[in-house]
Amino acid sequence: MAEFDLVIRGGTVANTSDVFAADIGIAGGTIVALGRDLGPARNEIDASGRFVLPGGVDTHCHIEEPPVGDVHNADSFASATASAAAGGTTTVIPFCTQLKGGTVTANLRDYHRRAEQALIDYSFHMIISDPSEAVLAELPGLIEEGHRSLKIFLTYDNVALDDAQTLKVLALARRCGALVCVHAENHAAIAFLTEALERAGLTQPKYHAWAKPIAVEREACHRIISLAELVDTPVHIFHVSGVEPAEEIRRAQQRGLKVFAETCPQYLMLTERDLDKPGFEGAKFLCSPAPRSAADQEALWGYLRDGTLSVFSSDHAPNRFDDVHGKKVAGEGAPFAVVPNGVPGLETRLPILFSEGVVKGRIDLQTFVALSATNPARLFGLHPRKGTIAIGADADIAIWDPERKVRIRNADLHHQVDYTVYEDVEVTGWPEITLSRGEVVCWNGEIVGKPGFGRFLARDPYSQIEPLGRFVTPFDPVSGTLLRG
Repeated sequence: MAEFDLVIRGGTVANTSDVFAADIGIAGGTIVALGRDLGPARNEIDASGRFVLPGGVDTHCHIEEPPVGDVHNADSFASATASAAAGGTTTVIPFCTQLKGGTVTANLRDYHRRAEQALIDYSFHMIISDPSEAVLAELPGLIEEGHRSLKIFLTYDNVALDDAQTLKVLALARRCGALVCVHAENHAAIAFLTEALERAGLTQPKYHAWAKPIAVEREACHRIISLAELVDTPVHIFHVSGVEPAEEIRRAQQRGLKVFAETCPQYLMLTERDLDKPGFEGAKFLCSPAPRSAADQEALWGYLRDGTLSVFSSDHAPNRFDDVHGKKVAGEGAPFAVVPNGVPGLETRLPILFSEGVVKGRIDLQTFVALSATNPARLFGLHPRKGTIAIGADADIAIWDPERKVRIRNADLHHQVDYTVYEDVEVTGWPEITLSRGEVVCWNGEIVGKPGFGRFLARDPYSQIEPLGRFVTPFDPVSGTLLRG
């Protein structure tokens, strides 16, 4: 009688701590054995000459969000999670958005319904755009249900919070055990620069980078860190684009603050020059924060190596280019300020990190695993169930051919976006087989998993987001407690 449902044989297993040769025994969707010459099994996969890695955890991706005006997400949960799986990712955390004046609960229930077609497992961040008293009253119950991360924006007209609103969200997160994630750019400065550029007639896509220089990101990082320190609340800063904001984050970490941060493929692969394409082509590369310089690109690798940036996400934004509901919503040639932000990247996230990082010697294999799977799983309360190959963990596994060369072509990707910013980029290393909870969901580029297999991951309280118990005053402004005389 078979001892295992599946055994993956002969591969090289990598976790953050070590790299070793082992077979992996899987039963009931979990890893139940690691060793040599395991057997017998009902099914087997020969992983000889392959890396066997934890499935990726992408904690920053936009999937099937409700339309904002006339702008529609191109990807459904079915297509987006298929694309993720084809790129070696087995868990995603997209966003449920609270619209101004609305509640969170109704939108969250609707988002759960949409996600029922997911191919792989998922959780949610709750975007808070209007922290009214009613919203602040409903959030504790939703956090208790397992939605343990909130996202706030410091820019964009329809979602930006001011400092007072930001402090309310940070204080609630501290009381309830939630992690606050932040899009950190200075809204007033961007508006000032955008207006000045428009008056001068400088509205082509390349001027997006002029409206969002790195100073607006640096200032906002400093400000959110200061506000979080004021109420002793951990924060995670999204899509760090270059040296100056990264240095703000490093200084906070050196002071012992719980400040976490990520970067994304576009900030390692694109520069502001990519926005300066003929005609309207530069709009394909328009994202926020804006791409920076080649020097910023190289510096980001250092911050990934030393842990200042501990997470590598896609910030997948499925806006089609040649579509009146996407980048051309305001017409071809429209001013940069009204072009939807973001680039697609769910499927290409990990191959780019592997090829540009591991193959080129910028990071080692264990760091790749940490950035792509283990660290995000830990930071968002999913570890050790996700992000590691260990006994008792879910059998979320990607089997990589480390030598396979692939020229990225949008026609070969599984998302529903009509372009990729990495068209014709050649990468070395690609995931051949992806398993979610022991079931093969992608085999040599073919999606064999079924929509609806994915499960919602409720997250319990966890230590990474516990406050430090340290305030900048002798008074706790969250509880109203006098800490010392």
